[in-house]
Amino acid sequence: MLGSPCILWLLAVTLSLIPRAQPMAPQDFEEEEEDNTEWPPVRCDYDHCRHMQVPCKELQRPGPAACLCPGLSSPAQPPNQPRLGEVRIVAEEGRAVVHWCAPFSPVHHYWLLLWEGSGDPQKGPLLNATVRRAELKGLKPGGAYVVCVVAANEAGESLVPRDGIPAFGPCGRLSMPPRPLTLVHAAVGVGTALALLSCSVLTWHFCLRDRWGCPRRATARTAGAL
Repeated sequence: MLGSPCILWLLAVTLSLIPRAQPMAPQDFEEEEEDNTEWPPVRCDYDHCRHMQVPCKELQRPGPAACLCPGLSSPAQPPNQPRLGEVRIVAEEGRAVVHWCAPFSPVHHYWLLLWEGSGDPQKGPLLNATVRRAELKGLKPGGAYVVCVVAANEAGESLVPRDGIPAFGPCGRLSMPPRPLTLVHAAVGVGTALALLSCSVLTWHFCLRDRWGCPRRATARTAGAL
């Protein structure tokens, strides 16, 4: 019987040492729900044809979840060929604005190649990886050119087609029209030539025809004499 109070006292001490479970407040459930929220994957606002386009890796930094970038080829390989887009000609100023789209490859910089005839190409300045537009200046009126866009990284540069110009490739033909003043001069020259020709015909008809004799009048006089 003496042992019973001791046993009860030991049980009471043991139970007092066990921490009691506290009920969870509503904000605790909200915190758990916020921690377990899964953000759906979205594509980054990246357009490989947009001029001054921020690299996709930089677009992934802000925001609660990283956006998805388009797949790229290995940086250990030269970039694929860019795609030449619109070429806008400004004939009055002798220049053209060239647009292109970036390849799905790591690119460090671009440049343009310009051929006139069968000579060696002219290489333009280096352009950074965000650029998708450049100008060609000093183009001759009535000249025919071939323009190509080249992309490069540490592994090398994109290929330039040697035979022919494939569709949707990095190259295209560029034909400069004559200057408007040249067309006006040509029109004035043609008009002057037509006016001189008309004057010559009229002069022969009214003056030289009577001096040299007209075959029709001679025939008529001969018929009257008979």
